[in-house]
Amino acid sequence: MTAQMIFVNLPVKDLDATKAFWTKLGYSFNPEFTDENAACLVFSDTIFAMLLTEPFYRSFTDKEVADAATTTETMIALSAESRAKVDELVDTALAHGGTPGNATQEYGDWMYSRSFQDPDHHIWEIVWMDVEKMRAQAGPGAAQD
Repeated sequence: MTAQMIFVNLPVKDLDATKAFWTKLGYSFNPEFTDENAACLVFSDTIFAMLLTEPFYRSFTDKEVADAATTTETMIALSAESRAKVDELVDTALAHGGTPGNATQEYGDWMYSRSFQDPDHHIWEIVWMDVEKMRAQAGPGAAQD
């Protein structure tokens, strides 16, 4: 199977402020898919978030757009290469306009996560996981690649 691309679409109130927030976290945007209505936030060669102004987002759906400040429409998890990187990214987000997300989660010595809310209150979980330690602790039948 060919690797698929993932585009998570999220409504934003202030596109320029949202772009500035993510830029401060060290991320970039694909200019080919970025204009006054949308910004294509790049996570990898195959994973992107389309940050759409609310009016533009509404043009793609007949449903009411969730107010992420009071409801949860999604929680997006991003992997990190270490516990320290989890803390670094979340602390940077909090220092640049993000707000705390869910409680820190720690599962022994094999998984650690923290989260933040971006300026539009979308919840982003940053997760470090040592799959080999997880498998060793879980024993036979643990998740396989």
